[in-house]
Amino acid sequence: MVTDAAWKPRLIAVDVDGTLLDPDTQQISEVVKAAVHRAIEAGSQVVVATGRAMLGTVGILDALELTSGFALCSNGAVLMDVAAREPLSVATFDSAQVLAELAIRLPGASFAAEQIGVGNLVTTKFQEHELHGPQQLASLDELVGEPVPRLIAHWVDHEPAEVFEALGDLDLPSCTITLDHYEPLVTVVPEGVTKGSALEKLRAELGIASEDTFAAGDGDNDIQMLRWAAHGVAMGQAPEEVRAAADEVTGPVSEDGLAVVLDRWFR
Repeated sequence: MVTDAAWKPRLIAVDVDGTLLDPDTQQISEVVKAAVHRAIEAGSQVVVATGRAMLGTVGILDALELTSGFALCSNGAVLMDVAAREPLSVATFDSAQVLAELAIRLPGASFAAEQIGVGNLVTTKFQEHELHGPQQLASLDELVGEPVPRLIAHWVDHEPAEVFEALGDLDLPSCTITLDHYEPLVTVVPEGVTKGSALEKLRAELGIASEDTFAAGDGDNDIQMLRWAAHGVAMGQAPEEVRAAADEVTGPVSEDGLAVVLDRWFR
């Protein structure tokens, strides 16, 4: 945790859903947008870091009016050039083994395999807010036909706690599995890939000191990012596991909690 009163973060990583975007209104408030732009104008590098696919991130960048810099999509598996709206790097994995195990442990689950810049192959249709971009129906065999950056499982008509119980001991090679406290969703990306690991790589490439990093988020996929940052902030509505990984808890997204904490340094 940073205690220096004169400190200002130079690399600012922000989650989307529940941090920038209010899930209830599906909007980014003008207060939050203004706070993000004040940080950019002060010379800080703002990185949108999300579990969303690249296609689902573009609309967020447009809403924020971001025209340069970087975004991390698919929990860090995809690094995106904000200006070009194109991927700079993509990490993939062979999803056959994990999909087979998930199909056994989560009977009746729906699956989606991301196709960069195209959409997703899905076994059944997902709701639009669950999966951004075009969806093409496919068999399980077709989903594992080639390596993917992200695999999603949705255990429809079940609670998140049931997913945790079914998968709590699952540990497979070649992938990183993240569960969700809000919805019965499972996100799988390549082994070792998290928002935190992707941000560390980007930080080193940008030449920014590790002590000058900041991150804010509210979900289980933000935990590694919050631990990575010199100052990690959990949103007010975040579950206890996420709060425990942070240095500070700000107000909820409905109360512009991100803007509240950014305004401490960028008024």
